[in-house]
Amino acid sequence: MIVDVHSHLFRHSHDFDDTFRAESARAHAGEVDLTVRWEEYAATAPDDTRTIVVGGKARRSGLWVDDAAVAAYTASRPDRLIGYLSLDPTQPGWQDELRHGHQELGLRGIKLMPMYAGFDPADPAHDDLYSYAERHGLPLLVHTGTTFVAKAPLEYAMPRHLDAVAIRHPELRMVLAHLGHPFEGECIAVIRKHPHVYADVSALHYRPFQLWHSLRLVQDYGVWHKLLFGSDYPFTTVDDSVEGLRSVARVPGIPGLPPLDVDAVEELIHRPSLDLLGLS
Repeated sequence: MIVDVHSHLFRHSHDFDDTFRAESARAHAGEVDLTVRWEEYAATAPDDTRTIVVGGKARRSGLWVDDAAVAAYTASRPDRLIGYLSLDPTQPGWQDELRHGHQELGLRGIKLMPMYAGFDPADPAHDDLYSYAERHGLPLLVHTGTTFVAKAPLEYAMPRHLDAVAIRHPELRMVLAHLGHPFEGECIAVIRKHPHVYADVSALHYRPFQLWHSLRLVQDYGVWHKLLFGSDYPFTTVDDSVEGLRSVARVPGIPGLPPLDVDAVEELIHRPSLDLLGLS
């Protein structure tokens, strides 16, 4: 079984403004159709794939997906889909949205987008959010690394900020999205330290040299077990992400250095991430 820990629900014009849609073309070559359709996702993933679905809330960047839409989408296929709520703690009412998404909608984790929303995730002002998640066993998926949105400050996407959060909340399960690219070394330093902090490899395969280099760092630091599989659909698919990982695993090592561990890559693809995140 494959667990995709990072997929999105977007409903096109309902959920983001024209600037966000236009800037999303920078994600990789060519404009991306951001409208999520279950049939298309299912056709590009193995039949037994389990999938975590997130929306996203970042008023600064023109993105706002209603948690109720994520709950309805995932409830239609409870054997396949798990929904997360999203929060923008710069906006009034986020505490009510947290309780509503968790206690009434039954969503099982939290998506945070510090760079897109424009807040420092390490600021102790957010500790009420983290304490709630830690207390109720809600894992966080936190965007780290680069973006295509001009207004999103890169400083708040640096993986190092989550180190401070993990120190203060050691039982909080967190996934740092995209291995923090292009700051992978910093991300690796954080996930190596903390037993419940992981990174996903979503949206990396279409930069194959960077992915190969990142996984060599993972191998050198001995943190293969801290990587989780993710796709970042609709920016790419499960099948393409799996093939991208296997493709870089087949690359011979640089002279004087061994290649990637092929077995470790396969274990990453099939990692029981729901167990690790307390979502089984």
